[in-house]
Amino acid sequence: MKKMKATGALAAAAAAVLALSACGSGGGSAEAGKGEISYWLWDANQLPAYQQCADDFTKANPDITVKITQRGWDDYWSTLTNGFVGGTAPDVFTNHLGRYGELAENKQLLAIDDAVDKDKVDLSAYNEGLADLWVGQDGKRYGMPKDWDTIGLFYNKDMLSAAGISEAQMKDLTWNPEDGGTYEKVVAHLTVDKSGKRGDEPGFDKNNVQVYGLGLNGGGDSSGQTEWSYLTNTTGWSHTDKNPWGTHYNYDDPKFQDSMQWFAGLADKGYMPKLETTVGASMADTFAAGKSAINAHGSWMIGQYTGYKGIQVGIAPTPVGPEGKRASMFNGLADSIWAGTKKKDASIKWVEYLASSACQDVVASKAVVFPALKASSDKAAAAFQAKGVDVTAFTEHVKNQTTFLYPITDNTAKVKGIMEPAMDAVVSGKAPVSSLTAANEQVNALFK
Repeated sequence: MKKMKATGALAAAAAAVLALSACGSGGGSAEAGKGEISYWLWDANQLPAYQQCADDFTKANPDITVKITQRGWDDYWSTLTNGFVGGTAPDVFTNHLGRYGELAENKQLLAIDDAVDKDKVDLSAYNEGLADLWVGQDGKRYGMPKDWDTIGLFYNKDMLSAAGISEAQMKDLTWNPEDGGTYEKVVAHLTVDKSGKRGDEPGFDKNNVQVYGLGLNGGGDSSGQTEWSYLTNTTGWSHTDKNPWGTHYNYDDPKFQDSMQWFAGLADKGYMPKLETTVGASMADTFAAGKSAINAHGSWMIGQYTGYKGIQVGIAPTPVGPEGKRASMFNGLADSIWAGTKKKDASIKWVEYLASSACQDVVASKAVVFPALKASSDKAAAAFQAKGVDVTAFTEHVKNQTTFLYPITDNTAKVKGIMEPAMDAVVSGKAPVSSLTAANEQVNALFK
């Protein structure tokens, strides 16, 4: 999963190890170019592809072996942070846009510009903008593009059919924060209470719901990647004053607060689960259990949703908003090198291999995610198509340029620490949307 979650301790832990984070020793020695290097990732679905990449890499480079460790999202970041503190971090690890700014600022990442220049890596081969994301405020490169993702609407085809809603209607939804547009109409009609009444029918019991029209993944903390950003960013609103490296957040904007008023209202109407009922639950598994008809989720989840037995899944694009366009957060992962590695040369060689067509074509063939290279990304789309999965809901965001970047700023852990409880309070109905103004003031104070 690519959405940024917990680890508010990241900033404090990173700051505590400035003295420990000098560039790795032995960068120019023979030992730095051979032996075993460690590589961490968090997505179990991608592990087989990267194990094949590691095996192929070692065949081509017999002096280097790669030991891969996969950990779940929360455990991944907490263990990685402890590794920075204790000097036991992996040589190479999968990095996230919501993390790398602070890691670079605190000298935890190795700049790889010289190697990229020397090895003549063609940065133009990646999907537009992905390579640039990993250049820090100091102008140095801290990662090589790995993949990209956008947001779409996964839906239960049988539930749509039973409700008399066509798949063509799902592909042509509209939304606005005043009445929710046709998106809310569809969500309401797909909601069914325990007596069989639909959400838009007289007598609907919002306190005893059998199937929710829309699943809920959480309050969305500071990004709302899969929860609400695909809606809020169709209104002309954006998270920050500029991206990347903005210094002012906009959670006090009336456009944002009006959108969140509508979003929180879905739970109050009974069309979406209450936040407290989703804690510890997998939204995808809840969908598979027949508890929700539509889930807004990322393209990295395609394999999981289409892999459930007995569930016919369709994927629709996100709704068209008030400004006449769809919107999706555009996130891209990269592989980065720990500044403390003792295997600098071997790590650089592995990172460049991960970013090459030799590895990204392998990833594409598994039909799990969209690799960063344009040619490999096209191969992934073809691999999904061969499995009978139409992924145009995700790819058209890139084609039609209806994407916006994950907010890349300093202080991301602290921003999240402020906004997560603030957003949870609003989405759970425990605080009015106006409370986000005070939270926004706390956030922006971090940049003064």
